[in-house]
Amino acid sequence: MWDNLRADFRAAEEDRKLESGWFRVLLRTETPAIICYRFSHWVLTFRVPILRQILLIVSIVFQRLVQMFIGVFISPDAEIGPGLLIHTPFGIVVGPTKIGANCTIQTGVVITAATRSIGDNVYFGPGAKVIGDARIGNNVVIVANSVILTDVADNLTVMGVPARIKLPGGRPKRFKWSVDDKNAQPAPGNGQSASKAKV
Repeated sequence: MWDNLRADFRAAEEDRKLESGWFRVLLRTETPAIICYRFSHWVLTFRVPILRQILLIVSIVFQRLVQMFIGVFISPDAEIGPGLLIHTPFGIVVGPTKIGANCTIQTGVVITAATRSIGDNVYFGPGAKVIGDARIGNNVVIVANSVILTDVADNLTVMGVPARIKLPGGRPKRFKWSVDDKNAQPAPGNGQSASKAKV
């Protein structure tokens, strides 16, 4: 639980450079929803008998408060990798499914329980829906208001209702202000550092 939460907080810090730092991440609207999911998922694996029942009651109350005030429900039965980022909360429902690392979810996203699996580095635009027995690969961008009914291969951008338009090169981007000089890597072959670029 703690390792995943640390990765989630790192993803949130990278998301908004002006709101970096653990304390500012804690004050964000979407942070309680992520903490609630990680805690509730951990309680399901907790094995001390009486303490487990008490923690289950606490987690259920926490879930209901998050649902009422933040509008986010993530099933405790879902298996979500590290680096979960809820960019804008409200109207988000994630059913019991398996999601890889570095998933970004915008407002109004619905991922149903029938979804088989979602890979790493998947970006869900506002209002995107995954309905039915679908499997989504790695490095996929799902454009706003798209409805996924069938499998999506790796490295694609998909759009439409239902999503039929599939473009090569799914590169989910975090909402970074700019790339730091310390993160810049030398370009292959010439040994010079990459210039500072805006995303």
